[in-house]
Amino acid sequence: MNLKALLTKYGMFIRYVIIGGLTTLINFIVFFALKHLGVQYMVANTIAWLASVIFAFFTNKSIVFKSDAKAGQARTELILFFVLRGISLLLDDGIMFVGVSLLSWPTPLVKIIDQVIVIISNYIFSKLIFIHPEEE
Repeated sequence: MNLKALLTKYGMFIRYVIIGGLTTLINFIVFFALKHLGVQYMVANTIAWLASVIFAFFTNKSIVFKSDAKAGQARTELILFFVLRGISLLLDDGIMFVGVSLLSWPTPLVKIIDQVIVIISNYIFSKLIFIHPEEE
């Protein structure tokens, strides 16, 4: 299979991995910067989540899934995106709490494990939001 065929077949996934990497980078930078400033780790995690989700919405919509939803549908996309990402925040905070507070694992290790799980769940959630049946 040549490069063009791979991009045609897996382009959306490749774009998601790139944007997901940038989203994760934003999450890490905000989280560790806030921790360095003395912010409690759960508060830092939630603020990092918010910063990365705002970035993720606009980049997933325009670059990854190339959604050109009209006004009403775009509003629905935004609401669904934040609701489903809210579920991933619960997962995110839950993993951080269990790993750091209950298991006493190092915060950076827990954050990495956490983000791998969250990225996978967010990909599934994003496909539910931005892929409209009438477009397929």
